[in-house]
Amino acid sequence: MSMTTTSLTLADILAARERIGTAVYRTPCTRSEMLSRMTDQSVFLKLENLQMTGSFKERGALNKIAMLTPEQAKRGVVAASAGNHAQGVAYHATRRGIRAVIVMPLTTPLVKVTATRGFGAEVVLHGGNYDEACIEATRLCEEQGMTFIHPFDDPLVMAGQGTIGLELLEQVEDLQAVVVPIGGGGLIGGIACAVKEIKPSVRVIGVQTSRLPSMRDAIEAHHPVTLEPATTIADGIAVRRAGEVTFPVVAKYVDEIVTVDEDEIASAILTLLEREKTLAEGAGATALASLLQKRTSLAEGTRTAVLVCGGNIDVTLLSRIIERGLVQDGRLIRLRIHLLDKPGALTELTTLIAAHRVNIVDTLYNRAYYGVNLGDTTIDITMETRGREQVEQLLAAMTEAGYKHSRVL
Repeated sequence: MSMTTTSLTLADILAARERIGTAVYRTPCTRSEMLSRMTDQSVFLKLENLQMTGSFKERGALNKIAMLTPEQAKRGVVAASAGNHAQGVAYHATRRGIRAVIVMPLTTPLVKVTATRGFGAEVVLHGGNYDEACIEATRLCEEQGMTFIHPFDDPLVMAGQGTIGLELLEQVEDLQAVVVPIGGGGLIGGIACAVKEIKPSVRVIGVQTSRLPSMRDAIEAHHPVTLEPATTIADGIAVRRAGEVTFPVVAKYVDEIVTVDEDEIASAILTLLEREKTLAEGAGATALASLLQKRTSLAEGTRTAVLVCGGNIDVTLLSRIIERGLVQDGRLIRLRIHLLDKPGALTELTTLIAAHRVNIVDTLYNRAYYGVNLGDTTIDITMETRGREQVEQLLAAMTEAGYKHSRVL
């Protein structure tokens, strides 16, 4: 990617580290033997989900807050956010005795509103989306003379996030690559600047959701572009337009940008839960998803740091993501099977299923729909399996036994 003039330097990031001090947790970055085997890399997980507010966002927020003049601090700060940035600003502003107003969309889940208030902020619910909340936050800034803290498009915020890059170089000996989720570009911009300025040989790879690849499209167009709205389980990186400040930094330092889809993100969340006992939100799992799906150009055995950038996820969404991940992995399937409507037909079918050690979790009979012949019935059976191989063995056995079946998606 082309070399451009940027508003961020290594000196800015080093200064941010001194400013932040011990107020932000130096998160662990440990090697995962299991994930290394699964990805053919040497994987080190940087666990920013262990921060006090559950995400990396408080690094940039604190660096910005620490640079306020006494007059600015007296007037307070305002931010627009539906999640992690809100909590980071609220926590560190309150700790310094600074008034914090967070404007959140009306659709923000109650758990996030409650958490933000719990960290000491005044929450204003306004607008149907982030853009409308941001307009209201800007209005409050002008009306009350407060300081606006942008979630990513600010050199001070980016420098704060860049402190992660300094830690990675110290924590991972002979680091060869860093894989980072991208939303607006503040996180990867800061990390890439720190890493590349100190050790240019390290490859920096960004990962976006395929539903909103705003930074990838900006790089291809050589300027930020605005994408159509889209929903994604990686809501923390659901940014429609790359930042004007972050874009040139990413263009200068980032080597590659790849995308992952919804099912792949869900599967990565499940993998982190099962294999690493680590809870990640959608955005927090995208970097690992790209390695699990072999999307990057990294060679086998590369010593790679993977950002788990946040762990704030609604439990109801988590349950759906787990279920979706199980379906994606072939460990939860639903089959529609045609049967003769006679005594013993179901017993014969369940005996076949039991013989393949597959567990039935739900059934639904139907005699009137799906084009069922009189004298026949269909049954939808949801089953737990060990994976795709076991599923294929069961399907082959059903076909051999004469059962007409199809998957229900």
